[in-house]
Amino acid sequence: MNAELGPLRELHRQAIESATSHFQQSRNPDRLLTDLCRTTDRTLRGLWVQLAVPSRFSLVAVGGYGRGELFPHSDVDLLILIDQPSPDEVGMLERFISACWDLGLQIGHSVRNINECVDEARGDITVQTSLIERRLLAGSRDAFDSLCAMLDASLDPAQFFSKKLLEMRARHTRYEDTPYSLEPNTKESPGGLRDLQIILWSSRAAGLGESWSDLAKKGLISTAELRQIRHNERELKRIRACLHLVSGRREDRLVFDLQAQVSSALGLHSGDARQASESLMQRYYWAAKAVVQLSTLLLQDLRERLSPAATGEPEPIDAEFNNRGGLLHISDPDLFDRDPSAILRAFLVITRHRELHGMTTATLRAIWRARTRIDAAFRQAPANRLLFLEFLKADHGVTRGLRQMNQWSVLGRYLPVFRRIVGQMQHDLFHVYTVDQHILMVVRNLRRFGMAEHAHEYPFCSHLMTTVRAPWLLVVAALFHDIAKGRGGDHSVLGRLDARRFCNAHGLGKSDRELVEFLVEHHLTMSSIAQKQDLSDPDVIDRFSALVQTEERLTCLYLLTVADIRGTSPKVWNAWKAKLLEDLFRATRRRLAGETHSADTVLDSRRGEAVRLLNLQTVDPERYAAFWTRLGISYFLRADPADIAWHARVLTDFASGAVPKVRARMAPIGEGFQVVVYTHDQPELFARICAYFDSHNLSVLDAQIHTTLDGHALDSFLVIDPMAEMGYRERLSLVERELADWLSTSGPLPSPVRGRLSRRSRYFPVTPTVDLRPDERGGRYLLSITAHDRTGLLYSIARVLSRHQVSLVSARIMTLGERVEDVLVVQGPVFVKARGTLDFETEMLSALQN
Repeated sequence: MNAELGPLRELHRQAIESATSHFQQSRNPDRLLTDLCRTTDRTLRGLWVQLAVPSRFSLVAVGGYGRGELFPHSDVDLLILIDQPSPDEVGMLERFISACWDLGLQIGHSVRNINECVDEARGDITVQTSLIERRLLAGSRDAFDSLCAMLDASLDPAQFFSKKLLEMRARHTRYEDTPYSLEPNTKESPGGLRDLQIILWSSRAAGLGESWSDLAKKGLISTAELRQIRHNERELKRIRACLHLVSGRREDRLVFDLQAQVSSALGLHSGDARQASESLMQRYYWAAKAVVQLSTLLLQDLRERLSPAATGEPEPIDAEFNNRGGLLHISDPDLFDRDPSAILRAFLVITRHRELHGMTTATLRAIWRARTRIDAAFRQAPANRLLFLEFLKADHGVTRGLRQMNQWSVLGRYLPVFRRIVGQMQHDLFHVYTVDQHILMVVRNLRRFGMAEHAHEYPFCSHLMTTVRAPWLLVVAALFHDIAKGRGGDHSVLGRLDARRFCNAHGLGKSDRELVEFLVEHHLTMSSIAQKQDLSDPDVIDRFSALVQTEERLTCLYLLTVADIRGTSPKVWNAWKAKLLEDLFRATRRRLAGETHSADTVLDSRRGEAVRLLNLQTVDPERYAAFWTRLGISYFLRADPADIAWHARVLTDFASGAVPKVRARMAPIGEGFQVVVYTHDQPELFARICAYFDSHNLSVLDAQIHTTLDGHALDSFLVIDPMAEMGYRERLSLVERELADWLSTSGPLPSPVRGRLSRRSRYFPVTPTVDLRPDERGGRYLLSITAHDRTGLLYSIARVLSRHQVSLVSARIMTLGERVEDVLVVQGPVFVKARGTLDFETEMLSALQN
């Protein structure tokens, strides 16, 4: 068989290479997809004839291949239509399928009779969709025509359209519900090729046409829209074809590793890979945005064609607008051309009428045509500035309105500084959205804090939002907090200047303007202090209190900070960061209220709360009184009352510390678990503990190291399992036993596990840094470390500390996506001399790089 297939295989290979070579020269995706399809057609027909498949059977192309398009590494979807085959004929079909693979065809096949096809199509929308796009390749025309007649008769266009819309919404949710993902799927993401295919599937099912030209003839799209949709479809096809070719596989995601290669394949040459990537992604985002716009219009038109009764008669709202089936409809098609201010009034009307959930295609098309009327004169008109402020102050629909303004190019034209960051990538390891989408996500998070239906998500934030006198000022701050990214310089400072100009132009009062400016300039400050500084230090709280000055500023900054972190990526926010921010907020609020934040006050407060918790658990004070006398003041100043109570309850009976004692519990807040180690202090103890965590692929989020007055170590850790290899509760007893045994053995420290860098880390390299400086009292040193996150990193750091006899006082681990920014408080004699300090920093830097 292989020998017989040789000539056919060679002809197929040569034709594929010729089509690919021509595409690499012309970059014409339509010709490539057609050539690949025709080549595959010829090969399959030749094989069908060569194997003498019975003439009553049919070979049918379905799916994308049935549409007449074949990407370089896409599956060749086939249906073999049969009619009571004999055993010999079944064997022949099996040889045909096997031969397809021998020829190098990546086929996806099904073998069915007509009734089975119709039954499956009725019960499975995916099968039904695949069979809508069908072409006869070889075999019985009569059987194929019978199949077509039965499929068409069983198809309900309105029901099919409804199912495809539900399927699209689910798919959009799966792909982050935005076309502006930093690694979009060119086929499946919102604005991808699948969105265009849904329109053609639905129009074909409804008998409205099988091509964009057909839809134009039917009046569903204008001539200009026809040109636009063809242009952007071709752009997406071109990018997807290049993805397949440069990756050598069916890869539809524009992943970071391939963006520069795809950019080069498209001729977007640049000496810098990052600039080439940005050029490519800008092209992709503009194409995807246009697809979202056009699909929104066409899907609404199709809905009205298929379900005209659902829209009903227009109900007047005012002289300019009507409610047409829950959509805002303009009374006069020329309204926005005649009076551009009505564009802003349209968005404002939606915020005042909860029964409206969008705009009709006529309204959206009119906004799109009139968008260029939003010019400098429009922006300077006092009436328009007032309308925009009224919109921002609305109780309902602001987030959706801003997203629609952005989608239809209204927001960028009204705020030119915003237009500069539309589709702008963020080259870091934790943002997963473009700058404009991140900003709108932060606005969404802030707005949700003020909605009763979302109060269960972040109750504390929702409570605080009720105390804010003007929540809309937070929306203004959110719009400007990252608006200066990509310009060079400090984007917080530049953004503050943009915010000031906006506030002055829109007539905000002095106090409102100063609040917005403060929030924009310091939107990163609270997060940095909470995650990098010792919140038990009264000086830290005093300095932050002096910065914020008022409780209003503190509350607004806290809310903006939470919304901002949550808007970067679903993976960045966690309960530990939430607790740190809330602790800083509460401590600062007490300080602003006049409460003294001295060491004695903190000590008494934490001891008192720990005693209260122990009393609730009926723990006899005599059990822990002696234990507490050995801990020292610094322990009580740094430990949380809940941890103090837990340590007293589980460690008091082991106060001698003769053998290592390890206890673990579920973290009181969020995921992960806490581990406390109590033993005689010894060299390399911290490194040995980290070695255990390293060997079990556990990540340390926080570490508190304390040496008691009688020479014992009381070290506590907050730990998570990134791989979730087992449930946390099942792991607790295992950690208690294994870590105690681990610390009881002696010997040299094991080599660290060399974790591999992630794909994103390789694309967004982080230059490791080591910054060592004495604290304000001069007794200890702050060691700030920046590096890629990887398995074994903390243990590698601990080994360097151990080799230089550096003691760790505390460690604050901050992970931003896959970037680590650790702050360690350390002390040791090595820092007395400059040479020792230099050797330590050099070795630490080497450990971060390896």
